[in-house]
Order: sequence, then C-alpha cells, then structure tokens
Amino acid sequence: MESKRNQGVVTMLVVALVMIAAIAFALGMEARKQPAPEPTPVALAEYWSADSAAAQHLREYVEKVTNPDDPENFIPVEDRIAVFDMDGTLTCETFYTYYDTMMFIEFCLIDHPERTSDDLKKTAASIEPGYKADEALARSFAKAYAGMTPEELYEYAVQFGQKETASFNNMRYGEGAYLPMVELVKYLYENDFTIYVISGTERTTTRAVVAGSPFKDYVTMNHVIGTDFEVKQKGYEAVSSNMDFKYADGDELVITGGFIQKNLNSNKAIYIEREIGQRPVLAFGNSGSDTSMMNYTIDSRNPYPAEAYMVVADDNEREWGTADWEAKSAEYEAMGYIPISMKNDFAQIYPEGVTKAEQQYQKIERNDVPPDQEEEDAYDNAA
Repeated sequence: MESKRNQGVVTMLVVALVMIAAIAFALGMEARKQPAPEPTPVALAEYWSADSAAAQHLREYVEKVTNPDDPENFIPVEDRIAVFDMDGTLTCETFYTYYDTMMFIEFCLIDHPERTSDDLKKTAASIEPGYKADEALARSFAKAYAGMTPEELYEYAVQFGQKETASFNNMRYGEGAYLPMVELVKYLYENDFTIYVISGTERTTTRAVVAGSPFKDYVTMNHVIGTDFEVKQKGYEAVSSNMDFKYADGDELVITGGFIQKNLNSNKAIYIEREIGQRPVLAFGNSGSDTSMMNYTIDSRNPYPAEAYMVVADDNEREWGTADWEAKSAEYEAMGYIPISMKNDFAQIYPEGVTKAEQQYQKIERNDVPPDQEEEDAYDNAA
C-alpha cells in the first residue's frame, strides 16, 4: 500500500511539472507574439545631425539638471529658464534682412506710402544688405507706425508674414522658423523649461512672428521681450506723461512715434532682470548683440549650472550663411559659449521645397512715384 501511495505522489508530481512546463512554454510563445517595447526616442534627432556635438552636449545638460537624484546639478522646475534671441537664432534673418526691417520697407514703399513721410521713404529705400541694425533705424520704425494701435501693428505684422520673400523659393516671411530650433525648444519645454524670446525686434512684431510660427506652442505672449516703442492713451499722445489720465471702457492705446529702448547688447541683460527677475540657465543667440545676454546667463554668480549656445550661419547652400566656422567657433568657445554650425549640426533647416533663390537681394520698387519722376527723385534707390 505504501508503495502504491508513493507511486501516486510521483505521478502527481510529474503531471504537475508537465503542466507547469506547458504553461511556461505557452507564456513564452505569447510573449514572442507581443511586439518589443518601442525604444525611447533620442532627443534632437529629427532635424539635428546624428553626430552633432552641440546636440549631444545639450542632451547631457538637460539629463543632468532634471535629475532629482543629482542634487549638485538639479535645477527646480521654477528655475529652469531658457532665453532665445529670435532673428538668426530661431528664425531666418536673411530675406534679405530682418523681418522687422523688411516689414518697414514694405510698409513705407509698398503698402502705406500715403501715410509715410518722405524722410521715412528715403530711409526705407536706402536699406541694403550690410546695413547696421542700430537704434537710429529702430526710431524710424516707431515713427512709421505712429497713430496705430498695438492691435493694428500686430495685424499688419501678421499680414506681412503672408507675403512671399524673394530671397527664398517657396517661403513666406512668416515661415522662416529653423526646424532644428523648433525641435530644441519643444525638447526644453517638455523638460519643464520656461521659454522666453528676447529679441531686438519690436515687442508687438515679435509676438506676431512667434504666434504665427511653430514656437507658439511653447512660448506665451507674456514671455516675449523686445524693443519698445512709446505707447500712450489716444488723445494724450503729446502729453509727457499719462499719469493724470485714466483709461475707460472704449479708450484706445496708440503708438506715438516715440521710442523707449532698443533691446540689444546690455539692454538684453537689463530687460531680463527687469521682466524675469532672475538669471536664466540656458541662453541661445547668434551674434555679438546677444553676448550680454549670454554672459549674464553663464555669470559665475548664477546659482545653477548654466550654458550658452551660439548659432553660426556657415551654410551657404541651404541658407545665405557665409560665416567662417573655424574662426567663429573658436571665438565663441573662447568666450565660454557652445557653437552650433548650421552647416554641420542642422540636418535640415527649412521645410521640404524651400530653397535659396538665385539672388538674395532684390530692390523694392515704390508704388507712389510716377515713372517720369523716378530718375529725378534723389532718394529713390529702389527704382
């Protein structure tokens, strides 16, 4: 009896083992049927070159400062502030010059010559590649838009963005966002960075450009800082201060033609202090007028790890970029910045179908001068 009982136990154990093996085999087969988990996508891989050192540097930085297990480098979400110049950093500045300058030229010579003084027409007609984007020209911009409400200027900037640029094929002025930088801004936004655009372009115009671009999903309008024109309550434009007047329902604010401040060089650092109130931890620019913003960010007194990146326009095939990469990159590295090569770091700059035109610069013809007067007009450089 004892022998039969032992045989029964053995048989039950064998059956159990067979069943377990069968279940394990079935589970293994089912697992093979399931698709393998998708690998985590590599950040900055769609429009950035696979071997981009700048992209890799930024990935490592973001991984470091967003890791709570790395207390030495971790940056709290509320302090993850990234600042970007716009023209030449986020968007095209070579059609044939800056967005706001092309807009001023078209406003004065094409769209609204009837409301533009001869002096402003002369200034607009004289602008050619190589001009200096200084405060004097910005003051002319303010005078051109005098009498417009900020909403009217915004709408004009939007309408101008729908015009096609002659410097590129298949591109409107509002379509000049650099795809790699869109990808970069999105990457930072998804890692809880707050994005600011700090531009030398007038603030309302900058808002219109950003709102009409892919950056609109990552930059709110109150995070746009630009050059400021004077704005006052309509009817009191000539009064030195509007302190004694109160805005009422139906009142309007208008651009007076006066000028407040050009947001370049040290003014960028001043505006950041005034409107953000703390040092950013990341800064992106493309020219000498951005260096103050960059230096303010990577200042040794910044309590957090900080980096600054400079976009170098060295791609003369897909862009109108003629910068010497070797010289510029060495210059920027010596200043503590990480250079970004358009030619080598950007796998793609613009959407498919956008190419350089045969000529970058085409003079704009005025539409307010009769043909028989054009040669007699001393300041008609656009005829």
